Amino acid sequence: MTSQDQKLIVAQIREHLLPKCFNAAVKAGAAIMNIYNNYDDYDISLKSDHTPITLADRMAHNTIKEYLGPTRVPVLSEEGREILFEERRNWELFLLVDPLDGTVEFIKRNNEFTVNIALLAEGECVGSVLYVPCLKKMYIAAKGKGAYLIRNIEPCDNPQYEGKQIEAMLERLPLESNRHEGFRMAVSRSHQTPETLERIAHMRELHPDLELIEQGSSYKFCLLAEGAVDYYVRTTNTYEWDTAAGELILSEAGGKTISYPDGEPLAYNKKDLHNPWFEATGAKYE
Repeated sequence: MTSQDQKLIVAQIREHLLPKCFNAAVKAGAAIMNIYNNYDDYDISLKSDHTPITLADRMAHNTIKEYLGPTRVPVLSEEGREILFEERRNWELFLLVDPLDGTVEFIKRNNEFTVNIALLAEGECVGSVLYVPCLKKMYIAAKGKGAYLIRNIEPCDNPQYEGKQIEAMLERLPLESNRHEGFRMAVSRSHQTPETLERIAHMRELHPDLELIEQGSSYKFCLLAEGAVDYYVRTTNTYEWDTAAGELILSEAGGKTISYPDGEPLAYNKKDLHNPWFEATGAKYE
């Protein structure tokens, strides 16, 4: 099989899977919002890495796994079982999922959390959806096909979106309405370090008009892709499922994500699923 044939097969699989990922994210969003709005006890506990997990994380994971199970594409999820590198190293195609990105923000009840689903082929993200259920915003991207926003996507227990219907709602990123003066820098609302503060100070020297935007979850990638924010740096611990979906959306909008301070591309399906520190630059207007 030629390289061109392989690319064609991947493109066909992606086009088949993205609507299913879209619906899975909407359905997971409904499960999350049900708990967010109706439960007094989120059943919070700590995982082995001392980060919190809630009932909503577990419900979203189960929802996505059950919905996408019939595709028979392997799923690597933050809340799934630990899959050994020896098992996943030869996966040619798999889904990389963060069922509830921004658990700390969910617990704080500030609406800043997302559902991330990325499709990886040969270690490269080729399609992704990123859903912000509180804002009813869905972001979607395909390698080489651009990044898009879809508004007013209500969390739903039984979503039935199909490819043509999705295509009819797409807004190409970046958004012309987000052109702005000055320099806007995004940082994590809940995860800052002395190195982050140093970077802020350095960027303020370069851009005296710097405006700091604190934001939780991978929604920061979406703000960069929209063109609402110009720069983002992260100098605390993240995993591959935290970045894969958002990174593709940003890159397809003309932005870029690289390791910080090394300047190397982020790699996926590594033996160690931790990301390096990274920085991201915003979308480019034509």
